[in-house]
Parts: sequence; structure tokens; C-alpha cells
Amino acid sequence: MNRRSMLGLALAGGATLTVAACGGGGDPLAQETADSGGSTSTSAVIIGSANFPESELIAEMYAQVLEGEGVQVQRKFNIGAREVYLKALQDGSIDLLPEYNGALLAALVDGGAPQGVSSPEQVYDALQDVLPEGTETLQQSAAEDKDTLTVTAATQARYSLTSIEDLAPVAGELVCGAGPEFQERYQGLIGLEEQYGVTFKEFRPLDAGGPLTIGALTDGTIQVGNVFSTDSAIETNDLVVLQDPKNLFLAQNILPLIRSSKNDQTISDALDAFSAKLTTQNLTEALARVQVDKKDSASVAREFLAANGLA
Repeated sequence: MNRRSMLGLALAGGATLTVAACGGGGDPLAQETADSGGSTSTSAVIIGSANFPESELIAEMYAQVLEGEGVQVQRKFNIGAREVYLKALQDGSIDLLPEYNGALLAALVDGGAPQGVSSPEQVYDALQDVLPEGTETLQQSAAEDKDTLTVTAATQARYSLTSIEDLAPVAGELVCGAGPEFQERYQGLIGLEEQYGVTFKEFRPLDAGGPLTIGALTDGTIQVGNVFSTDSAIETNDLVVLQDPKNLFLAQNILPLIRSSKNDQTISDALDAFSAKLTTQNLTEALARVQVDKKDSASVAREFLAANGLA
């Protein structure tokens, strides 16, 4: 299977999705943001993000790093799920965005990642063989934000849950909640059934590890939620992350995915230097300032870059 056909597999599930449905405020691909000054210059690097706070925060960091090097950028954040933003990358609506190596690999390979591929280095190497035509990845960071299956402490105690394997005999009593795309992804319900034999009583389409999922977990509407591992809500709500012994959720180190036609030495050097400074700990702390302290992403990004010698 060639790269083009693999990308088609990744996009097929998103063909009926609309960007407007994935985030508030209309279609970010059809409008210019205030930050871009309304520019339509084709020389600008158009930076996109997925529709969850961490992706937008990292995309804003990318934008400020490049602006610091004199690169003209446009921001088109909060596009939607991977099925939508990969299509936007392919058609040139965006040029650059933060990605997660394992999740991207699983999306581009039918049936999930190749056997034996789980470590950051293995995932990165395998990813190079299946990247969409005309795109490339820059250096990956040490920062990792993995998908998890997470439960409340009460649910964990009631069903004696330690790992995803423990869900198999009781999942028929439980409701799972996540972003709508989780239902159709291998790193979602498909892989859970295939690798772990887990079939839930019901799936509730909510948001991608966001406040709807957290709220539904804490109020008992769902018993199992797809929550991102850097989310401060895990600690603040005393939630329990289930172990993943079969590595369904691969290493998910953060790295830039960029259209090759827009990459150059200035851009790659700047983003590689940024990725070298990004760790799971400092990203988690920065994200908490957005999610808990309610600071805007642009301010948090500026503080992060200054604190890490990148501004």
C-alpha cells in the first residue's frame, strides 16, 4: 500500500465531517484570524491545530517561535479532528501543525501500527514510511501526551480495575465517552475490541478529552473516558488512568508535521530548537495555566518561550 492510499484510509472516515461542527465560531479554514492581520499572502506559513486546548497551545508556540525568526505566519486553529485537519494539510489550507507520532502512525496504517513498533524511536522511523505525500516531520520532542482510558476512583474500586484488560469482563455494564472519532479509530473502539476484547454497553460521543468527557465521568453519565495523559483534570478530580499493557496507545511524542514545500532551514532549525525544550512536565504545567488558571494560549506561549530561552 502506498502513501497516497494510506492517507485515503485516514481521511475516508472524515469525508462527511464539517469543520464548523468540530469547534465553535464557524470554519477556521474559511476565515482569517485577527492574529494574522487578514493577510492572504501565499508566502506565509499557515499554522493549524486540532480542536482541543493542548494542540492549540502548541500551535501558538510554533507560531511565536517562527515569528521570532521573522517568518510570516497565519493562524487557523481549532480545525477539528485528525480526519479533518489531515485533509486540510493535503489540500494546502494549512501548512504546519503539531502532531502525535503514534496516533498519526495508527491513523495512516490500516489496522494500526506494525507489530513490534511501540517506542518513540520505532514509531518515528515507521512514520517516515507512511507520511502523506508532500509532507514531512521535523524532530520529535521528549514531550508525550498519550490517549488513555480513565475512570473515577469509585469505578476503579467497584470493578477492581488496574489495566484495560480488566475491562473485558465488565465492559458490557459500562458506558464509554470520547470524541466522536474514537468510535471509528483503531486507537479507539476498534482496537479495544480487537486487542483487548473490550466491548462497551454504550458509546457516548462527547469531546476529545475535554470538559464534556471529564464532566460526564465525574457525574457518572459515563464510567470510562478517553482523557489525554497531560490533562490536569486527572489529578484535580482524582481520576485513575488504566494501564495499557498491549500498547494500543503507542508512544505519542509531539512533533511538527509540515508541508515540504513550506519548510526551509530557518523553519526547521527554529522548530527543532523548540522541540528540544519541550518536555512532558513543562507542557503539562503550561497546559494547566490554560485549563485551570484560564489564561489565554498566546500569553502562556509567550511565558513558556521566555522561560526556556526561546524568545
